[in-house]
Amino acid sequence: MGWGATEEDEGVKSAIAQFESEQETVKVTWLHTPENYLEKLLTDIAAGTPPDTAFVGSDIYRTFIRDGLLLDITDPLTADPLLGAESYFIEPQERDRCSQDGKWYGIGSCWVAPHIYYNADIFAEEGIEPPSNDPEQAWSWDRFVEVAIALTRDVNGNHPTDSSFDPDNIDRYGVDWPHWTIPLHSAIVGNNGYWIDSSTGLLALDQPAAIEALQNVADLVLKHRVNPAGTAMEALGMSNTQMLETGKLAMAVDGSWALSWMHKIKPTLGTAALPGMSAKTGTDMQAHLHSGFASTKHPEEAWQWVRFLSTPFYQTQFCKIGLWLPSQTDLMTEQGLTNWITEGVHPDGYVDIPTRFLTGYGRVLYQPPGWAEANQILTPALDKIWVGDATAEQAMAEAVPNANKILQDAVQG
Repeated sequence: MGWGATEEDEGVKSAIAQFESEQETVKVTWLHTPENYLEKLLTDIAAGTPPDTAFVGSDIYRTFIRDGLLLDITDPLTADPLLGAESYFIEPQERDRCSQDGKWYGIGSCWVAPHIYYNADIFAEEGIEPPSNDPEQAWSWDRFVEVAIALTRDVNGNHPTDSSFDPDNIDRYGVDWPHWTIPLHSAIVGNNGYWIDSSTGLLALDQPAAIEALQNVADLVLKHRVNPAGTAMEALGMSNTQMLETGKLAMAVDGSWALSWMHKIKPTLGTAALPGMSAKTGTDMQAHLHSGFASTKHPEEAWQWVRFLSTPFYQTQFCKIGLWLPSQTDLMTEQGLTNWITEGVHPDGYVDIPTRFLTGYGRVLYQPPGWAEANQILTPALDKIWVGDATAEQAMAEAVPNANKILQDAVQG
């Protein structure tokens, strides 16, 4: 069971055909569930009819482990000559995201990470040097804001720092930095802060580094006026991709998965590492996992399929179209990169994103049991920040203790 748009649906079907052609004993039925996936999966679990294997979101993975729902694959994984090899996955990130108390209950599908997309034609017209894919050359936050201001203009050509600037009639925004978990966590990592304190498993969003990062993102809208507010995006009726293509947006922060459709825009597309607020840049590393369910009547067959989903065949097809970044070390080598970096999809210099930015500056957000319930407290508190009803410090000081109480209770099951 899994989700996915057309490309992912087709990729799973292709994988099934390949898997079934390599052996004769295991057949796979694909339960494609593109809408309300988690709700339907939980309904099946409650009814005692979960699938044998499934896509498991990172937000629910550790809750499923706590509840004993997932198949322990530690022994077959360790014994496997390919997947069990010490250097097969990018480590320690793979082990850290997949294992709990030394046991593996799934394998990550890939890695994805937010970075900058930009309309290179706009930068050329304005005579501004664009940002770099090389994380060592990543912009400082001040430089990022400076460029965003220079690229933002109202219908009369005025910039936000001009006294005559009209914020109600902006013709082009400098940047769009979304206000949801993965891009926000990227900002926090870029300030050397934490969403979750790994030593306690509790939220650290009320700590200075996280507060500063959240406020900096909010100030792109509220103070600098270079980032469209949610209402502005709704009024335009355009996605960030459409805004990049039509020149209404110069830079967009989005996940690496967005390259699978952003590469199709008519202007020249560029990509870059995110700006850093502290001494270095940073980004979120994330992806769903493939797991078997403990209730399966076919644990060996479930393992064989989960294993296949972690082979180069399955991962490479999605890397080629710009949807995924590799989690397998061989695909990061000079030779391995030639197997999936695709002309016309991956912009010049993009190899620095998976090989240097992701692996050297990415941090995984490990979501503990109770994550979904805690978010019900966090989300309205964060919303207050984006509209200016509270500062990041005020909102997090109020919300984090209550959300952490939920996380503490959830550990007990």
